[in-house]
Amino acid sequence: MKVLLLDTNHPLLQKGLENLGYQCDDDYTSSKQDIESKIDQYDGLIIRSRFSIDKIFLDKAVHLKFIGRVGAGLENIDTEYARAKGIHLIAAPEGNRNAVGEHALGMLLSLFNKLHKADRQVRQGKWLREDNRGLELDGKTVGLIGYGNMGKAFAKKLRGFDVEVLCYDIKDNVGDENCEQVTLEELQQKADVLSLHTPQTKLTTNMVNTNFIHSFSKPFWLINTARGKSVVTEDLVNAIKSGKIIGAGLDVLEYEKSSFENLFTDNNVPDAFQYLIESDKVLLSPHVAGWTIESKEKLAQTIVDKVKAKFC
Repeated sequence: MKVLLLDTNHPLLQKGLENLGYQCDDDYTSSKQDIESKIDQYDGLIIRSRFSIDKIFLDKAVHLKFIGRVGAGLENIDTEYARAKGIHLIAAPEGNRNAVGEHALGMLLSLFNKLHKADRQVRQGKWLREDNRGLELDGKTVGLIGYGNMGKAFAKKLRGFDVEVLCYDIKDNVGDENCEQVTLEELQQKADVLSLHTPQTKLTTNMVNTNFIHSFSKPFWLINTARGKSVVTEDLVNAIKSGKIIGAGLDVLEYEKSSFENLFTDNNVPDAFQYLIESDKVLLSPHVAGWTIESKEKLAQTIVDKVKAKFC
């Protein structure tokens, strides 16, 4: 049984697969076309987000039994076609859910307390205390859209605060002791904070647009550690300018490449993104919410454990 690793990961991933009896080869640099020319030799494939796994690729992978994605989502894989060919798909949201929950909380507290702005001002020799008076999270209502691994991890982090936590999810009966499941309308009626924890699907792409934003009864804060294409950036900017969105913490951006590894290949920066990088009301990070020292190891171990449970 042979496995091809297309992206660098924690060493325990390869070691764990080898301990299960797999022969592991790696190829971190070849083109997709070159990988397609030899994928018929492999029973397993391990990827992060280097390139998409489409029908053409899958048709060449005639012996492939599983694809392991070292991350939470499978949007770079034609999942329907892969499953139709009997290929088992493995994701690892359990591996980085804690990291995402902590990052979302960190972004929210930083925005409430203006830490990013205050830090910059002090470094410039400005000591503006009143200008940086913050807000307390206690007493607020936090609304989550998506209540899977990531949403549940964030809700767990909020247990130490005197807050109401609500969630909306397309699945029924996902609420728990940390979060009450409600309709989208009730969430939009009550939320002071909205945090996204959804995969990239047809339903979530461009979900946060002008109509969606103005369906909220109150001005609110937005946290997005999920997928950048869920938020229409121009509509977000207009909402910040109007005060409908008070501030935003964005770990992901609409402009990311499908590999999540970069933004723009030229200097043509959209006006909406230019506003985000200049605004004191916006906190940005480069898709690293789930990117911790600990999660790198946990993600790798999760893949190994799931391969073992299915095939060994």
